[in-house]
Amino acid sequence: MSILNPGEVVQFAVRIEENGRNFYRNFAENLKAPEEKAIFGFLADEEEKHVKLFEKMLSGLGEGRPRLNYPDEYYAYLQAYADNLIFTVDSLKKEAAKITNAKAAADFGIRRELDSILYYQEIKAFVPKSDADVVDQVIREERKHFLKLTQMKKEMK
Repeated sequence: MSILNPGEVVQFAVRIEENGRNFYRNFAENLKAPEEKAIFGFLADEEEKHVKLFEKMLSGLGEGRPRLNYPDEYYAYLQAYADNLIFTVDSLKKEAAKITNAKAAADFGIRRELDSILYYQEIKAFVPKSDADVVDQVIREERKHFLKLTQMKKEMK
């Protein structure tokens, strides 16, 4: 059963990326070590690129009106996941406080990307099969980001 259209999925993607960008920017401002600060600045810049890309995708999809009325519980689940589970400010601050070096900072970003990929894979089941390519495009972008971070970590001393 499909209850989401691709526009709605991309709207969630924009929201997740904005949350990530804001978190990384704010966190980078409070760091003292230049290498760690640079990684979080990079992560914020990458999230901003995704915001712009997903907004461009969204402009080609229309407003993203629901095909059906959402079951309240499911809609609440998607909203909570987008706003809280991937970039929950309090829990991420605790996790980020444990970062002691640049590799740990890269690992932090890698985990956020994996969380996002899992979210989109979950949400894909609720989009009509004919529109699944839009969700796949979002997933591909998140995977590219994951690969960039993984490569960055490998190149660290």
